[in-house]
Amino acid sequence: MEWTKEQLDIIQSSGDIKINAVAGSGKTTTIIEYAKSRPENSRILYLAFNKSVKLEAMKKFRQKGLHNVHVETAHSVAFKHIVGKNRYQIKAHGYQSYEIAELLQLQGNGEKHTEYIIAHHINKCVACFCNSDQLRVQDVNYLDTISDPKAKTFVTTFYHEIIKQSRLFLKKMDEGDIEITHDFYLKKFQLSNPSLHYDYILFDEGQDASPAMLAVFLNQKATKVIVGDTHQQIYGWRFAVNSLEKVDFKTLYLSTSFRFGEDIAQLAMDLLQFKKHLGPYEPIAITGVGCNKEFNSKAVIARTNLGLLLKAIEYITENKEAGAVYFEGNIHSYTYADDGASLYDVLKLFNKRTHSIKDKLIRSMKSLVELEDYVKKTEDMQLGMMVEIVRKYKNRIPGLIQKLKDKHVEDHEKEQAAMIFSTVHRCKGMEYDQVQLVNDFITEEKIKQAFEKYQEDTIDRAKLNEEINLLYVAVTRSKSKLLFPESLLPINCSITSEYIELVKPATETKQPEGKEADGKMQPKLNTEKAYDLDEIRKKHQEAFRPWTPELDDELTVLYCEGLSIKYLAKHFGRTHGAIRARIVKLELEELYG
Repeated sequence: MEWTKEQLDIIQSSGDIKINAVAGSGKTTTIIEYAKSRPENSRILYLAFNKSVKLEAMKKFRQKGLHNVHVETAHSVAFKHIVGKNRYQIKAHGYQSYEIAELLQLQGNGEKHTEYIIAHHINKCVACFCNSDQLRVQDVNYLDTISDPKAKTFVTTFYHEIIKQSRLFLKKMDEGDIEITHDFYLKKFQLSNPSLHYDYILFDEGQDASPAMLAVFLNQKATKVIVGDTHQQIYGWRFAVNSLEKVDFKTLYLSTSFRFGEDIAQLAMDLLQFKKHLGPYEPIAITGVGCNKEFNSKAVIARTNLGLLLKAIEYITENKEAGAVYFEGNIHSYTYADDGASLYDVLKLFNKRTHSIKDKLIRSMKSLVELEDYVKKTEDMQLGMMVEIVRKYKNRIPGLIQKLKDKHVEDHEKEQAAMIFSTVHRCKGMEYDQVQLVNDFITEEKIKQAFEKYQEDTIDRAKLNEEINLLYVAVTRSKSKLLFPESLLPINCSITSEYIELVKPATETKQPEGKEADGKMQPKLNTEKAYDLDEIRKKHQEAFRPWTPELDDELTVLYCEGLSIKYLAKHFGRTHGAIRARIVKLELEELYG
């Protein structure tokens, strides 16, 4: 392989270095060659960003015969040092707000849901501390991480209580009284001042580093290499920092992208110029030398879950010949939040059927307005997204989600998808032949308006910087063709390129389904729907199996398809009476009938 001068400078370097690598610049290939050029008896640790990157890197290092390179994630290193030795049990998906409220016996103060809102902030405060490099909870200024005025007022009022209860929550985990979170054992690892016995440590995706792991990394005696892209920092909301700006190492660059050509490279640079509105900005040079002409993979990329879901619904409802679809991160993640809250529970709250809601937090709300108030005081983005979807689609949701699920293919069939849907966060590090951006990203006009409307000292520049980064990351996923919303173009910018197609704003947004006067979708019998009963239920001995939340959701969407009691009984392997009883229990006739 013929290396560029920048790659050779890295491969032949010595001492601690940081590498600022633009999108598609072959940083992994370069890092592998760097490792290959070290002495054969060297012990090398490569820290990958997540598990999927770790597995891919392990394969690549093995293919090069580099068996002296150990590939880990920050959490896998911490896990080996902390969890086994202390016999901790892991709370795999973390704690929900109502669980924390119960564990700490939090009491309300007369205001609505105060204990749950405090619990939510305890959860976030503990995550903030565990990801930080601070030694004590009280040394973390949690208030600085809150931006919404209503949430800020609430946290200011209850700050002492939040800090006190956060310390108690951590103490319970530390003593093994309750299961520990992934963030907890990473923090305990940092506080143990570990010594990692390696000659070289290669830290990938350094622009989104946990300060806790960065502290561990910098404390090692090994030769240190940190690599990333300053403009791909998009995890500030998870308390990550751009370590490329935090370390005083010799700086080397990878500025040539092999992914895309010069037109997309120029647009990426123009979009990064938005940062000049935030303060001093030093433009970067990106040289695009990619020459891919294939169109095998097509993707739609959005800034938000809501924007993506709306685009996916539009795709299947307006395109009669729409083929299979695939969602990065699986479609399940768009109907269930990380804490287990369900889109269907939010819909039940909208329909005032609170007694049939399974999630304790949502069930405690009297209305969607109350839930929206909770969202504002907690900055719970996922729950807020679900509220927006329910507000827009109401009782059409089950049918629309089922349509998406019917067309969705699994991970191993991803290449068969006619269209891939993803948010920016889920497709980071990936690339597609053709990319279409949803019109829900920041614009230069919105940035200018923010500075005109608000006082400068109240503007969150870090958040705006990250919004610009999200747009840059989305654009640079494309290898051949980019469908780019005209409204996102920089002010006074025009583009003429065979590789970039400008998409004009739609004059009218079509509704995906006809809506009845009462706002409900009337289920219709669909006798042509193809279900392979023998594959779904080879045995029909399910009469005594308990109904689970997943089965209830499945029954809901099939009921909304208008399928008969006879069909549902066969599908679930239960009696006709059992199906009718469950429909009554879930009040499906009143909700969707």
